[in-house]
Amino acid sequence: MRRKPFLPATTPLHNFYISLTNQRATPGTFRDMKKQCKLARTLCKTAVVCAVAVSALAAYSETNNIPNPLIDYDTFLAHAADVGRLRNERRVTEEQFIAMSTKPGTVIFDARSDDKYARLHIKGAKHLSFSEITGDELAKIFPTKSTRILIYCNNNFLNSPGAFAAKAATASLNIHTFNTLYSYGYTNVYELGPLIDIRKAKLTFEGTQLKMP
Repeated sequence: MRRKPFLPATTPLHNFYISLTNQRATPGTFRDMKKQCKLARTLCKTAVVCAVAVSALAAYSETNNIPNPLIDYDTFLAHAADVGRLRNERRVTEEQFIAMSTKPGTVIFDARSDDKYARLHIKGAKHLSFSEITGDELAKIFPTKSTRILIYCNNNFLNSPGAFAAKAATASLNIHTFNTLYSYGYTNVYELGPLIDIRKAKLTFEGTQLKMP
């Protein structure tokens, strides 16, 4: 039995070669080649984008896996969510703040810098600069983890920039202090809520600024 001669499959490239040697090439040859080239360019661009994305993910993964057991951002975010819900219930008015501060076992806490605290602070407030907060230092101020704590910060008062220099709203010290106290197990925290013109405040203050002429 005679074998049938092998006939290669017809492809756009094959047709293109024929078109170079045969003036009677099929009309669709160049159109097919154009489609193939366009597809190749698209695939090439896609491959480049994928390569860049994979490299970025690999770099992020490598950076995110740097071990440090003393820094736990994921737990911080979880606490922040819990604190957010708690703060909605624990932000108080100036009148409420004053009334609560007179109750036994309540501590007013000021976490501003040493200089700002010395200039002006709510009378009777205990002080520990935010940068100095540790578990041991907090235990020196608060008798127990259940102690009721009243906090305030720069962003509670207007017209005293020397003592109460306002920070960006998202960087308010009250937010960080509330989160930090919560992280150390102090959950009975209340925050002074309003922005108060210090010249009209009902709260009582003390500090070196009041002694200036």
